Amino acid sequence: MVDAPSPALRIEGLSKSFGKPAVDRLDLTIRQGEFYALLGPNGAGKTTTLRMAAGLLPPDTGAISIFGVDVRRTPVEAKRITAWLPDEPLLYDKLNPLEYLEFVAGLWSVPPKVAERRAMDLLAVLGLAESARQRCEGFSRGMKQKVALAGALIHDPKLLMLDEPLTGLDAQAARQVKDLLRERTRAGCSVILTTHILEVAERLADRIGIIRRGRLVAEGALVDLQAQAGAAGASLEDVFLRLTSETGLAKPGRAA
Repeated sequence: MVDAPSPALRIEGLSKSFGKPAVDRLDLTIRQGEFYALLGPNGAGKTTTLRMAAGLLPPDTGAISIFGVDVRRTPVEAKRITAWLPDEPLLYDKLNPLEYLEFVAGLWSVPPKVAERRAMDLLAVLGLAESARQRCEGFSRGMKQKVALAGALIHDPKLLMLDEPLTGLDAQAARQVKDLLRERTRAGCSVILTTHILEVAERLADRIGIIRRGRLVAEGALVDLQAQAGAAGASLEDVFLRLTSETGLAKPGRAA
């Protein structure tokens, strides 16, 4: 009997409080090769969850594993196969994109020739090839966001975690990012992102999770969410509002 593959991300009983609970005994599983969208109102615990999964924030309780690697016990091993992109791009403004990507690749011990090839490929896909040798300090927020995404992908991670990756992007740039993410999942990369753009979640995600007050209240494809909300045929916006409202029908806890 063949063992089932380890999930790309498994979160069990995860909790974090900042005076009051931000994440409350959260259980969440992302399958290998899956595109997963984590939705929720402001303050629901989305970013806190991803920061803990990325090893940037210690949880109060709970377990996190990435492809079977325990994030708390072996953080370096987990980070080698993971990429984290925050909603605010963090770059060295005096470097150009090519220099920045080669620098980040060096941190991951990517061979220089491999790093250069990957960097040029990523910049081309993201429409930044003509700006490859221009300093980042003069870039728009959207351009910086794309360079940061390239930096997250330069070491070819198996799990990509993105917090509001389309913030500040115009329609063309957003399309480039979405196309790149689709290509990565087709190649076997697992992706989890947070977004307030519900259309992105509906069009890109294999599954959608809705979080409220730090707990998962619903999960699945749109038809599954409609059933859990008791709103057959409703739009994702209507389902989301119903499941996250104070008077919604869903109760906090793990969805079936």
